[in-house]
Amino acid sequence: MTIQEKPVKTICVYCSSSQNLEHTYVDAAVQVGHLIAKRGHALVYGGTRIGLMGAVSRTAKSEGAAVTGIVPAYIRSKVEDCEDAEALIVTPDMRARKAQMEQLADAFLALPGGFGTLEELMEILTLKQLGLVTKPLVLLNTQGFYQPLLQFFDKMYQERFARRQYEGLYQIADEPTEALEAIEALWADQNAVVVSKWG
Repeated sequence: MTIQEKPVKTICVYCSSSQNLEHTYVDAAVQVGHLIAKRGHALVYGGTRIGLMGAVSRTAKSEGAAVTGIVPAYIRSKVEDCEDAEALIVTPDMRARKAQMEQLADAFLALPGGFGTLEELMEILTLKQLGLVTKPLVLLNTQGFYQPLLQFFDKMYQERFARRQYEGLYQIADEPTEALEAIEALWADQNAVVVSKWG
């Protein structure tokens, strides 16, 4: 590796596979794919090319980013559109998919999504709470999508179901550029405090 070269870091993007979304969400996903490529990162994502998954992966791949899709065999059998990735990993089930995504990622970025997206980001958030994952987690709050969830988190803090310090486990960004900058800042911060349930 020459002195100018930097190791490529991989961002795992969790997001919707719905085809019926307002254009604002799609535009933000396209921008995320563009920024991942432009800023020299790689993408790992859920493996299909429908919905926001497709918007992110197509853009990132077309602009030169390395793209890895990870899809469970069951979904692969139901969805033919899984060809945006340079590398497509087929896992036996959803749990194995999440484990592969976690292993390959250097950071996690949750775009708006449905039950699957929520389940994925909550698993990473829980692993961060337990101190088992220390990689950045950013929620892209397009059009205030995650505001109700953040209000629910606040109720958990107020009612002492969770510690207020756990707000440090995740970052909130309103725009794609802000999201990428937050991830990169956390990568660069060698003195970042690790928040853990045990500490």
